[in-house]
Amino acid sequence: MRLMTSSLLSLALVACASAPAPDAPGPLAVPDYVAPTPLKLSATTIREFPAPEADQGVAVDTRHFYPVDNTVIAKYDRATGALIARWVAPKNGLVRHINSCFEGAGRLLCANSNYSETPHGSSVEIFDTHTMQHVETHSLGMTEEGSLTWFDHYRDGWIAGFAHYSENGGVKFKDHTFSSVVTYDAQWRRTGGWLFPKPVVDRMAPYAASGGAIGPDGLLYILGHDRPEMYVLGKPVMGPTLIHIATIDIEAEGQAFAFAEGRTIYAIDRRKGAVREISLPTVDVSTFVDARGFR
Repeated sequence: MRLMTSSLLSLALVACASAPAPDAPGPLAVPDYVAPTPLKLSATTIREFPAPEADQGVAVDTRHFYPVDNTVIAKYDRATGALIARWVAPKNGLVRHINSCFEGAGRLLCANSNYSETPHGSSVEIFDTHTMQHVETHSLGMTEEGSLTWFDHYRDGWIAGFAHYSENGGVKFKDHTFSSVVTYDAQWRRTGGWLFPKPVVDRMAPYAASGGAIGPDGLLYILGHDRPEMYVLGKPVMGPTLIHIATIDIEAEGQAFAFAEGRTIYAIDRRKGAVREISLPTVDVSTFVDARGFR
C-alpha cells in the first residue's frame, strides 16, 4: 500500500514538472477616472417681494418668510409681502454675521460666525418665530473648519457647510479650497464630512458656499457667494469628495436660501433687496451611478 502511494506521488510530481508554465501577465492598464458631465438646468421665478433685510439669506415656513442681514432678522407675510416684525441686534456685538436660517417646529435655527474676524468662531442661534425673540444658543467655539455658513438636519444630527476665504475674512494658511461639508451628531460632535468637487470650488472662488440644504429628493443643493447658479451634489459611494450632479441657472445671486413646499425655494437678490420664490426643475440622477442621496 505504501509502495503504491509512493508511486502515485512520484507520477504526480512528474506531471507537475512537465506541465507548461503559465503565461506572464501583461502590463497593468488602469484607466483614469472620468467624472460624469453635470446636467445644465434652469429654475423658474414665481414671484418677488421687496425686503431690505435680504442681504445674507432667507428662511421660510408655511405662512411667512424671514430675510436675514447679519444682526437683523425680519418676518414677512408670504401671501401679502407685508412686514410683520423685526429682530435687531447691535452691529459687531455678540453676533456679527448671521449668514443663514431655516425654520423647524416654530423656531428659526441660524448659522452665525465672527466673519470677517480671525481666528474663525461660529455658533448656532435659535429664535422663536412667533415672538421673534432669541431663545437659545450653542457655541461651536473656534472652528478649524472655517466659518459656519449653513446647516440642515441630517440623520439624527446635522450637516453643515464651513467657509474659508481667499480674500477678506480668510487666514493665510487656508484659502477657499479648504471649505467643506461636515456632519455631526445631535450634540454637535463631528461624525464625518466631504470636500466640494473642484469645478464647484472653482466657480465659488474666492469665496465658498453661502447657502445649503438637503432637497426633497435627498440631494444637497448649494448656492455660492454671488453667481446666479445653484449646484446639486450627491454623496459618493466611496471617497471623500461630493459628486457634482447638476448646475441650475437661477435668479438669485448666491447666498442662503430655504426650501418651502416641494421643489419651491425662497432665495434673495441682495443688490436689489428682494426675496424671490423660485421653482426648481427635477434633477434626473439615473446616469450618476456613483452618487447617492443624503436622505
